[in-house]
Amino acid sequence: MEKIAIVTDSNSGITQKEAEKLGIRVVSMPFFINDELFYEDITLTQDEFYQRLAEDADISTSMPSPADVMELWEELLQEYDRIIHIPMSSGLSGSCETAMALAAEFDGRVLVVDNQRISVTQRQSVLDALEMREKGMNAEEIVTVLMREKLEASIYITVDTLKYLKKGGRVTPAAAALGTVLNLKPVLTIQGEKLDAFAKVRGWKAAKKTMLDAMEKDLKGRFAGKEVHLEIAHTCTDEEVAEWEKEVAERFPGYEIHTDRLSLSVACHIGPGAMAVACSKKIEI
Repeated sequence: MEKIAIVTDSNSGITQKEAEKLGIRVVSMPFFINDELFYEDITLTQDEFYQRLAEDADISTSMPSPADVMELWEELLQEYDRIIHIPMSSGLSGSCETAMALAAEFDGRVLVVDNQRISVTQRQSVLDALEMREKGMNAEEIVTVLMREKLEASIYITVDTLKYLKKGGRVTPAAAALGTVLNLKPVLTIQGEKLDAFAKVRGWKAAKKTMLDAMEKDLKGRFAGKEVHLEIAHTCTDEEVAEWEKEVAERFPGYEIHTDRLSLSVACHIGPGAMAVACSKKIEI
C-alpha cells in the first residue's frame, strides 16, 4: 500500500498544532503588514493580526512561495510515495493554480485537489482524505472522491462592518457609507469557486435569520436525505460565537457542530465580528 502524505494550507483553519496531531502538513499563508513579511500561525498569531488590523496597518495577503512549497514536497517525498495537496479554492486565490503547475514537475507523485473550498469546508476535505487513506484507498481514488464531492458544501457569512469589504474593493465607498448609516448587513455565500453576494438586510438579527433560513433550505433541498457536517466559522469574540453556536444548535438540533476561527486570509478582507454557518456533505465511499 502506498504511503500518502496529506498537505493543505492555513486557509483550512487547521493550526500547526492541530496538523501535528492529525499527521498532516499545513502551508502557512504569508502576509505583508506595513511591508514586513509574516506567516500565519508561525510568526503571526490571531491576536497579533487583529491588533494590527485595529491599528489600521497596511495588511495584504500573498501566496506561498513556489520554493517553499516545492521544498516541503521534496522533504515529504523522501518518506512518502505520493502527496495529496488540498489548497484553498482556485476561485479565491492563485495559489491553487501555482501548485498545479509545480506538481507537473513531480512526475505524478504530487496530486493537487482543486475542490473549491475554504475554511471549515476545506478542513473537512482534509479530514475526508485522511479517512479514505485509513481505509486503504490510493491517491487517485481519494482525489476522485474529493473532486466528485467538491461542490457538496455551502457557506453563508455576514460581516460586522463594511470597512474591509470597501478596502478590498468589493463595495464602493458610497455604498459602504450608506450601508453603515442604514445598518445594512451583507450576507455572502460560497457555493463553489468564489465569494458571492447572497442578500442585504438590516441589522444582525435579520442577517443571522437569513443565514439560518438559507442553510435550512439547503438541508431540506440540496442535501435532503443526505448526512452532512454542520460547521461554524467566525472572527468574533468568544461570547459572540457562543451565542451563535446556541442559535445554530437550536435551529438544527441533533447535529454535532464544529466551530473554527476563519483564516487570517479571509479575515483580512472581512474584518472582525464576522460569523458564518456552513455544511459539507459526508463522503460516500
